Amino acid sequence: MKKAVLSIINDIRKNKGERALEAGEVSGSSRLRGDIGFDSFDLAELAVNVEEEFGIDVFESGVIETYGELCGKIEGK
Repeated sequence: MKKAVLSIINDIRKNKGERALEAGEVSGSSRLRGDIGFDSFDLAELAVNVEEEFGIDVFESGVIETYGELCGKIEGK
């Protein structure tokens, strides 16, 4: 699942002309806005792609700040 999430993140980054992140560069505390470099449009695209891939609206109950929160939400934690 984490590999699929990172793939979604990297697809969004590539569309922005940014390099892909390696698994070792992303941790549970990596901030979506700061460390990963997403803006509000990227987060909207992330939400749509995650919902298509996993069938869950990760932002339904509020803003998610980190990669770990995103993965936890998908895993149902």
